[in-house]
Amino acid sequence: MRSGDLPSRRRRPPWRPPRSWWPRNLRARVILAFVVVAMVAATAASAAGYVAARASLVDETQRRAADSVRGQISRLAPEVEYPPDQEALDRLRTSLGENSLVTFEGLTAASGCALNLISDETRAAVAEGDRFTVQRVVDASGPKLVLATPILLTDVDGRQRDSGVEVYVVQDLAPTQAQLDRWTRIVVLTIAGALPLAVVLALLVSRSVLRPIQRLGHSANQLAAGNLSIRLTPSGRDELADLATTFNRTAAALERSVGELRHREAEARRFVADVSHELRTPIMALTSIMEMVEADARDRSPDDRELATMAVDRTRKLARLAEDLLELSRLDAGAVALRRELVDVAHVVADTVRTRGWDDDVDLVPTEPVLAQVDVRRLDISVANLVGNALRHGRPPVVVEVRTEADDVLVVVTDHGPGLPDDVDADQLFARFFKADSARAASDGSGLGLSITLVNAQLHGGTVSARTSEEAGAQFVLRLPRHLETEPGPDDGRRGRQDGETDEQA
Repeated sequence: MRSGDLPSRRRRPPWRPPRSWWPRNLRARVILAFVVVAMVAATAASAAGYVAARASLVDETQRRAADSVRGQISRLAPEVEYPPDQEALDRLRTSLGENSLVTFEGLTAASGCALNLISDETRAAVAEGDRFTVQRVVDASGPKLVLATPILLTDVDGRQRDSGVEVYVVQDLAPTQAQLDRWTRIVVLTIAGALPLAVVLALLVSRSVLRPIQRLGHSANQLAAGNLSIRLTPSGRDELADLATTFNRTAAALERSVGELRHREAEARRFVADVSHELRTPIMALTSIMEMVEADARDRSPDDRELATMAVDRTRKLARLAEDLLELSRLDAGAVALRRELVDVAHVVADTVRTRGWDDDVDLVPTEPVLAQVDVRRLDISVANLVGNALRHGRPPVVVEVRTEADDVLVVVTDHGPGLPDDVDADQLFARFFKADSARAASDGSGLGLSITLVNAQLHGGTVSARTSEEAGAQFVLRLPRHLETEPGPDDGRRGRQDGETDEQA
C-alpha cells in the first residue's frame, strides 16, 4: 500500500437472523416475531414490577423493624439506672425479646442463637456513638435483619450523651422472604401464561395481516394465468388496502393494454389472411401466365430465356409465400382442427421425400413400421419444410431417420453442411422471416417453413428443436406423441378422432 492510501471500508451488511432457526415462511416469521416481542415485553414488565415491589417491601420491613426497636428503647431507657448493673441489663434484654444483646462496658446480657450474625463492623459503627445501624445478613436458616444502636441520655439542658449501653437486635425476615417467594411464583406464572396468549394473538394478527397478502398472491397468479378481469376488494384504510387499490388499477390498465394489443393482433392477422387470400387467385393466374411465357421463350435468345425463368421462379416463390402466410393466419386464429390417423410415420416420411423428387439427395434410414396417431397432411408439411430447409442451407446427403423414444416418435433430419451459425440461437431459427445471413434473403424459401413446422408440432402436443451434430452438420428433430391409446374412429377403420377442440393450440 502506498503512503497516503487508506484502505477502503466495506459497509457491513445488515444483521440478519441465523438461517438455521429463522423460518422462511412469512406467517411463521410474523408469529415468531410477535411472540418474541410479546414475551420480552411481558418479562420486562413483570421483572420491573417485581424489582420495584421487592425493594418497597424490603424497605418497608426494615423501616418498621427500626421504628419498633427505637420505640422499645425509648420506652425502656428511662427505667434503667445508670450506670446499670447486670440485673438491669437482663431486664432490658428480656424486654427486647429473643435474639437480642445488651452490653455495658464489661457486662453483657444475651439470648438467642443468631447473635453470631452481629459483625465487628456493626459493633464498631455502634461504638462510634450516635448512630442507628441496620444490616441485612443471610445464614443457613434464611435472611435476617441486624439492628444496633447505642442508648443516649438526655441532660437537663437537652443535650444528649452516650450512656455506654449498646443494644443489638436480630430479627428474622422469613415472613418477608415468603412473601417475596410468592411474588416470584406469581411473576413466573404470569410470564408462562403470557406465552399461549401471545401465540393466540400472533395467530390472529398474522391472519388479519397475511390474508390480504394471500388474496393478493392468488389474484396475481390468476392475472399471470390470463384472467385479466380479476380484482380485489379493498377493506379498511391501511397500507394493504392501498396495495389492493394499486393492484386493481394495474390490472385494469393491463387489461386495457392487452385488449388493445389483442385487437390489433387480430386485425393484423385478419389483414394478412385477407391479403393472402386475395392474392392467391391472381398469383395463381400470374404463375400460369409466366409458365406460358417461359415456354414461349425457349425459341428466343438466351437472355430472354434467363429472364423468363427468373420471372417464373420469383412468381412461384411469391405463390409459396402467399400460401404460407394464409396457412399461418389459420394456425394463429385457431381455425385448424387436427385429423389424426393411425399411420406408419416412416411410410409417410418416405412418401414426402418421393413425391417431391428428393430421392437422389435424401438418404432414408431403414426402420420398422412406426405407428402413431398424427395428422398426415401436417406431418407431410412439417417433414417437407425440414428436409427442404436442409437441402437449401446444408449440403447433401440429407439423412432422414424415424425412430421411437418412450411414447414419442422422432423424425430426425441431418444435413452435412457447416451446421448452425455460432452467433445464432437455435430457437431463433423458428422465428418468422428469420434469416441467419444475407445469403438466405435470395433463397427459394419463404422464411416461414420452420415457423409452420413449429406450430404444427405444437398442435400435436410435440416439439421441434435444432442443434449442430458432432458427426455431420445441422440436425433438426421433430418430436410428436404417438397417442397409441387413442382408439381409431368407426368411419374408415384407420382415422382417429378429430380433436382440434382439445389439442393444444399454437
